[in-house]
Amino acid sequence: MTRLLPLFVLLLPLAEIAGFIVVGQHIGLWPTLSLVILSAVAGVVVMRAQGFGALARLRKTAGEGVLPGKELLDTAAIVLGGLLLFIPGFLTDLAGIALFFPPVRHWLWNRLRRSIVVVDISGGRDPRRDGRDATRTIDLDSDDFHRDDRP
Repeated sequence: MTRLLPLFVLLLPLAEIAGFIVVGQHIGLWPTLSLVILSAVAGVVVMRAQGFGALARLRKTAGEGVLPGKELLDTAAIVLGGLLLFIPGFLTDLAGIALFFPPVRHWLWNRLRRSIVVVDISGGRDPRRDGRDATRTIDLDSDDFHRDDRP
């Protein structure tokens, strides 16, 4: 996958230029430029509208003491979708619009769920553990522990 990323970065602008040419030939120069500007404005508006809703769901989930993995992915997908709409080009617009749809984000969550790790750094107790923190404590006597300060 990492070997394909540079190739993707090089080919995406060429594909976007080809898209501009094809769309421009079918609808003309000014409608094509209008679509590009409209998609950038729509990206900002939709990202703002859906982004606030996603942030509210994120706060609610975090306030309930549940680790908000899916809500984090939804928020990140909405921000990425807005950025893709803001970037001029029809292929990035299609990808950005797709990220605004909840079924697409749900599909992404199902694909990435096993590789995403959400860590709670707040120091608060996770209510799902129900007192099982004591089993994770290692109790050492003074003769079991020593410090080695050598460089």
